[in-house]
Amino acid sequence: MSEVAATGPAHRFGPLQRFASVIRLHPEKEAEYRALHAEAWPAVLAMIREVHIRNYSIFLRDGLLFSYFEYIGADFDADMARMADDPETRRWWALTDPCQQPVDTAAEGEWWAPMVEVFHSD
Repeated sequence: MSEVAATGPAHRFGPLQRFASVIRLHPEKEAEYRALHAEAWPAVLAMIREVHIRNYSIFLRDGLLFSYFEYIGADFDADMARMADDPETRRWWALTDPCQQPVDTAAEGEWWAPMVEVFHSD
């Protein structure tokens, strides 16, 4: 998720950046994935906020997961590295990652494929 989809008004930490990405959900894992997110772990939710992510949503349609969030920090790469180093987040990903499969057009080594914003209105 290193591409910035768009920028918006400045916040106290940094300019707001919008990110969207997509990944496939294994059909046989849908119930498990939904159950995990219905009871998302408090430590994982806290880490999301600590790394300056706000307004985070995941949508599902026809086997595709669509993720959207807003980043208000000053150093996206450092914040994402911090989250990736967090033991609770890594345990969470160990459960959610097997439910997912990159889309066919994802770049080599890319998990969630970034999307390009083509329109936004406040």
